[in-house]
Amino acid sequence: MKLKNIGEVVKWRLCAGCGACAYACPENRIKLTDVFDDGIRPVIENEKYCGACRDCMKVCPGHELTHRSYDHVPGLIKELQEGWGPVLEVWEGYASDPEIRFRGSSGGAATALALYALEKEGMGGVLHTGADEGKPLKNKTSFSTLRKELIERSGSRYSPASPCDSLGKIESSARPSVFIGKPCDVAALRKAEALRPGLEKKVGVSISIFCAGTPSTMGTVELLKSLGLEAKGAGEVRYRGLGWPGLFTARLKGEKNPSARLSYKDAWGFLQKYRQYRCYLCPDGTGEFADISCGDPWYREIREGERGHSLVIARTERGRFLIRQSIEAGYLKLTRTGAKMLVDSQVNLLEKRRTIWGRLAAMKAFGIPAPSFNGFSLFKIWRSLDKKEKIRSILGTSRRIIQRGYYRRKTT
Repeated sequence: MKLKNIGEVVKWRLCAGCGACAYACPENRIKLTDVFDDGIRPVIENEKYCGACRDCMKVCPGHELTHRSYDHVPGLIKELQEGWGPVLEVWEGYASDPEIRFRGSSGGAATALALYALEKEGMGGVLHTGADEGKPLKNKTSFSTLRKELIERSGSRYSPASPCDSLGKIESSARPSVFIGKPCDVAALRKAEALRPGLEKKVGVSISIFCAGTPSTMGTVELLKSLGLEAKGAGEVRYRGLGWPGLFTARLKGEKNPSARLSYKDAWGFLQKYRQYRCYLCPDGTGEFADISCGDPWYREIREGERGHSLVIARTERGRFLIRQSIEAGYLKLTRTGAKMLVDSQVNLLEKRRTIWGRLAAMKAFGIPAPSFNGFSLFKIWRSLDKKEKIRSILGTSRRIIQRGYYRRKTT
C-alpha cells in the first residue's frame, strides 16, 4: 500500500515525531501537535487541498530509510557494519569541563563537541532539544549560540521532541551549524539535506545520541502520578544527569528542592512501556546517519558515585576530524578503544535490530504498511537468531497487531 502523504504515515502509526515534514512543506500546511498518548504528530491543514509535491514524504524517516552506500569508504570497522552501520573509530571518555560532565546524561561528550564547534570552528549555533521553560513536561527546539545555553539545555529528555521542525534556523544561519538529535532525527536531517541543497551547505556537523525509543507525554504524567505528584503542579522535570547515570527528579512549583527522586533504571523501566509504536520497528538505535554518535558505555557496572563516561563513535571523516580536534583543544578527554566495547555496551539495541525483519514480515502478512529499510542487512542478521527467537519475532508482532487493532488505520 502506497502512502500518499504524511497524514497516512500518522494513521498507520509509522510517524517518528521528528518534525521534518513541517519544515519541508512548501505551503506551510503542516502543524505539529503533541498527542498525549502517542507523541508529536503532524496535522495537515485543509488536507484535501494538499498538493502533489510529496515533499513531506521525501523527508520522512518513518516510512523509509536508505543507507547511502559506504562500501567505498576506507577505514570502516568491518565487523561492526551489519549491526551498527558505518564506524571509523570508537572512543570512551568525558568532557574536560567538570560542569558539562556533571550535567550531561553520561560524560557530556555531545555538549562538549558542540561547544568546541561553536568556539573553535566558528559554527553559527547548535540546533537541539531542551526542556520548555514554561511547560516542564514538554520539550522545545532551541538554537543555542552560547556556552550557558548549551549547558542549560543538556541532558536526555525521555519525552516527545521534534528538532527537525526548526531546520530553517540552520538553513538561514550565516555560518554552518551543529545539529543534535535522536537517530531518527538525524536520518530526517539527511533526507531534508537531499531535498534542500541550501540546508546541506549549512550543516557543519550532525551528532546523534543513542536511543531506545521515545515515550509519550502520558508516560511522564503516569510516572509522576506513581510518585504521588500531579503533573499540573510540576515546576521542573529532569530525566537524567547531575551525576551518572543520574536520577529522575521532579520539583513542584514554588519549591527549591526535588519533591520526588527515582533511579534512572527504575524511571526508564517505567517510561519505556509508553514508547511510540514506530520505535519498536526501528533498526537504528545508535545514529548511523550522523557524523558522530554519543551514548552510554554500559559494558560494565557503574560504581556508586562514579563520574560520567560517554561512548563516542566517529562515523564520517567530518566526525573523526571534529572528535580529534576537540581532544587536542582540551574539550574532551577520550581514549581510543575497540569494536567490542560498542557491542558490549549496547547489547539490547543489537538484539532488537535482529528482530526487525520478523516484525516487518508480520506487518506485511496482515497487509499493513510497513517501513522500508534499505542497506541495513536486516534479513541476514535476523537469520542469526535461533529458531525460537525467529518465530517469536513474527508471532509476537502478529499477536499485538490483532490485540491492539493495528490492522486498522487510526481514526483520530
